[in-house]
Amino acid sequence: MRAIATLIALILGASLAFASDARIDYGPIKAAPKAKAAAKSKAKAAAKRTAKPEPAKAEKKAAAKDQKAKAQPEKTQPDKAEAAKAAPAKPEPAKPDPKAKTAKGKPDPVTTGAVAAAAKPGGIAETYAALSHTARAALQSDLSWSGDYGGPLDGVFSDRLADAVKAYQKRHKSKITGVLSAQEREALSAAVRPRQEDVGWLLVEDPVTGARVGVPTKLATVTARAPSGTRWSSEQGQLQIETFRIDTGAELDALFEQHKKETARRKIRFSAMRDDYFVVSGMQGLKKFHTRIYARNGDVRGLSILYDQAMEGTVDPMIVAMASAFQPYARFTVASVAGEAQRKVEYGTAIAASADGHFIAARAIVDRCQVIAIAGLGNAERLFEDKDAGLALLRVYGARDLKPIGIAQTGAPPSGADVTLVGVADPQSQGGRNVVSAVAARLGGGANALVLHGAPAQGFSGAAAVDAKGRFLGVVVQRPAVVAGPAQPPQTALIPAERVRHALAANNVAAATAHAGLDAVKNAARRVICVRK
Repeated sequence: MRAIATLIALILGASLAFASDARIDYGPIKAAPKAKAAAKSKAKAAAKRTAKPEPAKAEKKAAAKDQKAKAQPEKTQPDKAEAAKAAPAKPEPAKPDPKAKTAKGKPDPVTTGAVAAAAKPGGIAETYAALSHTARAALQSDLSWSGDYGGPLDGVFSDRLADAVKAYQKRHKSKITGVLSAQEREALSAAVRPRQEDVGWLLVEDPVTGARVGVPTKLATVTARAPSGTRWSSEQGQLQIETFRIDTGAELDALFEQHKKETARRKIRFSAMRDDYFVVSGMQGLKKFHTRIYARNGDVRGLSILYDQAMEGTVDPMIVAMASAFQPYARFTVASVAGEAQRKVEYGTAIAASADGHFIAARAIVDRCQVIAIAGLGNAERLFEDKDAGLALLRVYGARDLKPIGIAQTGAPPSGADVTLVGVADPQSQGGRNVVSAVAARLGGGANALVLHGAPAQGFSGAAAVDAKGRFLGVVVQRPAVVAGPAQPPQTALIPAERVRHALAANNVAAATAHAGLDAVKNAARRVICVRK
C-alpha cells in the first residue's frame, strides 16, 4: 500500500507541476486562433519569437521575473506532496488511509493578514473576485511599476496576476500564496507611489484613437496632434510618446516583418510576435525606441515610445508600466455627455467657490444623481445648473473655512495658449487614491468655447484651468462634437472664468477676486462623487 500511495503522490505532483507551467506571453492574451495547421502555426510562432534573441533591459528583466514567478508552483507543490507522502510513513497512525495520504498532498488553505486564499481549485480566483474592479486594477498597476506584472491594467483576474504576486512575495521573502496580505499590499503601494508621483503618472484617453495611455505628465508636458494619433512629449523632445491608428486592413504578420527590418539608422535589439500584437524595440539614431502594435478586425493601433539614451535610467523602468497601461481598443471619456450611457458611480472634480461650501462642477457629472458627495466633506445639494455652459453649482451645508478659488478678471485666453489643468483623477487612474494633480494642455479655438487639445485623465471633468501665472481661466467640461459624417469623440472644452463668475453671481455667491495661484487652485479642488440608481 505504501508503494501505491507513493506512486499516486508522485503522479499528482507531476500533474500539478504541468498544470502550473505558465506562459511567458507579455500583454493581453487572445483566444486561440481557429484551427488551420497547428504544427505550422506553432513552428511559425516559435520562429518569430526567437527572431531577435536580445530583449531590451526592461522587458528582459520583466520576462525573467515572470519566468521565475511561474516556475515557483512547480517547485513548491511537489515538495508538499513529498512531505505529505512521507508523513504517513511514521508509525504514529494506527490505520494509514491511502485516500488521506493523497488528500494531504494538496496545499492547505493559507491566510495572509485579512485576506484568505483558498487552496482548492479556483480559490485564488474567488478571493480576487471579492475585490472591487478598481482594487484589482490598482494592484495590477502597482505590480507593473514594481516590475512583476506585464499584463493589461484591466482589473480582470488572471494567472499572470497571481504569478506576479507570487514573484513579488518571493523577492521579499514572504510566504508565497498568490494573494497579498493587507500589510504586503500597503508595502507595495508605498514602494511604487513615490515613483509614480515623481513622474506625474496618469492614465489618459487619446481623443483621436480612443486608446488608453499611461503618461508621465511631469516628463511629457507638451500634448499635440500627431499624424494619426496624439503625441505627448517633453519640451525639447527628449521623450516622445505617440499613439497611431492604421485602418487599412493590414495583416499583423506583414506589419511585424516590416517593422523588424533594420536600416542604417534603425537597429533592432528585440522583437516578438504575440497572438494579437507584436513588440519591437531598439535604437533609432541616437535614441532608444519601443513600439507595440495591435490588430483587431483590420483595425491596427499602436504606441511608440522614443527617448534619449540620457533618460534611460528614468524611462527604462517605466516601459513595462506604460506597455501594461496601453489599451488600444478601450474607450473611456472624461465625462458623460448627452446620448451616452451614464455610470452608476461617477467621479469628477469640483472647485470650491466660497468658504461656506459652494462648489462649481461639470453639470454632466452630477446629472441624475441619487447622491452627490464631495470627498472629505459629505453630501452636497445641487443648487443651480447652466445647461448651455455645462456648469452646476453645488453646496455642502455645514462646511466652513474652505479656501475658495480666486476668480480675477483676466479676459479670455488666446487660442494656442498653454494651460495647466488641476483636478482629481478617477480612482482607477491613480491606483485608488484621492490625489489632486496637474496636467498640461493647450487651447484651441471653438465655436462656443475654447477647445482643449488632448483629453485629460478620467475624473478631470470639472477641473480648473490656470495660465502660466497661476490665474484661473475656467472650468473643463465635455461636449459632443458637432460635425458632419461619422460620430466623433466628444470635445473637451473650457468654460471661461467670466461665465463661472456670472453663474455664482446669479446665485448670490460672491467670488473671491484675488489671483488664484497653482497651489491655491490645488487646495480648492476636490473629488465629487455621483451615485445613480
